[in-house]
Amino acid sequence: MRNAAPGVGAAEAGAPEDVLLRERGRSFAWDAFVVACAFDPGGGFAAWGLGDGTVRLVTLEERTDPVTVPAHEGAVLALAPDCTAGGVLAGGDDGRLMRVSPSGVEEIAAWPGRWVEHVLAWAGKSPWRAASVGKTVHLFEAEGVRRKSLDHPSTVTGLATDAKGRRLAASHYGGASLWFAAAKEDRPLKLEWKGSHIGIAVSPDGRYVVTAMQENALHGWRLEDGAHMRMTGYPAKTKSLSFSANGRWLATSGAESIVCWPFDGRGPMGRAPRELAGGDTVAVTRVACHPEHEVVAAGYADGLVLLAEFASGTVLPVAGPGRGPVSALAWSTDGRWLAWGTETGFAALVDFAPR
Repeated sequence: MRNAAPGVGAAEAGAPEDVLLRERGRSFAWDAFVVACAFDPGGGFAAWGLGDGTVRLVTLEERTDPVTVPAHEGAVLALAPDCTAGGVLAGGDDGRLMRVSPSGVEEIAAWPGRWVEHVLAWAGKSPWRAASVGKTVHLFEAEGVRRKSLDHPSTVTGLATDAKGRRLAASHYGGASLWFAAAKEDRPLKLEWKGSHIGIAVSPDGRYVVTAMQENALHGWRLEDGAHMRMTGYPAKTKSLSFSANGRWLATSGAESIVCWPFDGRGPMGRAPRELAGGDTVAVTRVACHPEHEVVAAGYADGLVLLAEFASGTVLPVAGPGRGPVSALAWSTDGRWLAWGTETGFAALVDFAPR
């Protein structure tokens, strides 16, 4: 069970699920849909990208007021930690790729009349940034110089990378394409499967690529031998995928529980998924695995946010329902902070540091 009482609204003072939010968190109410949230890789602030084109920044260690940064003329479409400390990467429907920081915005590139729908950055050795515009993924150096442009057979619907940032994966109609980010000659590994693929995840060790399908299913490839994996049974589309830090589990949305597929050994084929924190007929809308521990955070269509442990199934409520469907969810790089936002403009931040 979710351990959340049905019908208990967040507006009710003293809601039992709000203990962590009250004691360890901060919350905000904004007048626009929260599209995504992300953290400064340097640990300075959390960021929320909104449908009104602004990015809201909140300092982590100090209880200062949020900073509102006008980043895009239309809506923010994507947000991710940047490849260097002190900023986040934002894409918008004004065709601009921006680096956003408390001091303002820096335009990295622009494609007038187009949409920058997905952004991703790698902060390790040889850092890079990536942004998808239609069928093309553009890669940039940390200094902002364009490294290369990678073309795909159809519109790119998702971006992902492995734990070492060696390969960049893009989903699109008919499957996915896998590129070496630092390759001098670009020849993608084409992962083909008929149908519309709407999102993508890569296991931390780079052994597996998994896409979400339009028809309420997942499709996966085991790269070492090209084996296909089909994961079905979802009542709705899976719009959020997250591998655990050690790669043993893939947590997913799209059902009334957190559906977690086992990826140890030879993968999930012939094995049932583990279902966590379900039972109240409310759909999971977002998932985010902790960057170090075997724990997953989940947000629900009624606004509930909780943590669940893979091994034991233990559930820890973080914030109660009643604030609108959770549309954004992210951990800080060190796993200390959890941020989320909802379709109604509610946003929050909770500190999980030991006390």
